[in-house]
Amino acid sequence: MRTVWRSVFFLVLLVFVACKKEEDEPMTTDYHYHAHILQPNADDKQVDDSLHIHVEFESHTGETVHHVNVRIYNKNDNTEIYSKPADAHVHETSGVYEFQDDFTLSEANGVTAHSDWILEASVWGHDNREGEMIEQVEFHVHPK
Repeated sequence: MRTVWRSVFFLVLLVFVACKKEEDEPMTTDYHYHAHILQPNADDKQVDDSLHIHVEFESHTGETVHHVNVRIYNKNDNTEIYSKPADAHVHETSGVYEFQDDFTLSEANGVTAHSDWILEASVWGHDNREGEMIEQVEFHVHPK
């Protein structure tokens, strides 16, 4: 009888030692984010053109869209002339966040003729840019 109890005891002990708790393993969320840049397109622009910006940020798995950013920077020297929204944490629980704005490609805003620019839209999760997805549109600006 003692042998049976010892065997049961060791089997129970083995089960507790061998199994890991689920909390010990980090949880990962599959955001499957995407930034759909609807406007502007890659067509050439001119100095003083009004640039309509329309980006749809989406989680294709229906997760919360936590953070977004839209920026415009010079392709040659990385000078940033636009970065919005002011607070990147939008926390859109529907899984879709739509961003629209207008920006003038003027010299006052740092745009010069014969320059190349990148509009970059990024979306990421709650912590440390988790699940980050970046989309870009490049365009050239001609003189007025």
